[in-house]
Amino acid sequence: MSKFSRFMRANKTEKKNGRYAPTSTLKDENGKPLEWEFRHITSKENEELKDACTMDVQVTGKPNLFRPRLEMTKYLSKLITASTVYPDLYDKELQDSYGAMTPEELVYAMVDDAGEYQNFSVWMQKFQGFDKGIDEKVKEAKN
Repeated sequence: MSKFSRFMRANKTEKKNGRYAPTSTLKDENGKPLEWEFRHITSKENEELKDACTMDVQVTGKPNLFRPRLEMTKYLSKLITASTVYPDLYDKELQDSYGAMTPEELVYAMVDDAGEYQNFSVWMQKFQGFDKGIDEKVKEAKN
């Protein structure tokens, strides 16, 4: 038996998909808000999302010195899109019904109440394993 047998892939617990109703304005035939289905993203997928949403910002008063800045709203939008299993946010018919050109635009159109979208973002961060919201972690890091 290998000294690493407990770390082998066969022993890894699989994470189940989650369900959440991000808006009260989309309801089933019984008037219950429609639940969406979400999957957990991998650490690698998360890093790719963060890289796609990070830009270099010049440090004030320091020519040729830049620091990375994560565009949080863009990141959270991409995180939600990458995690969504159902509904299919890439479906052209669904996008056309809302006049959306991208999956991210579609999420904003479907969950168009600011408070609901904020709650959705918080739920998504917790679902993905972030104990504290990413915004809170950024504030802690600054202090």
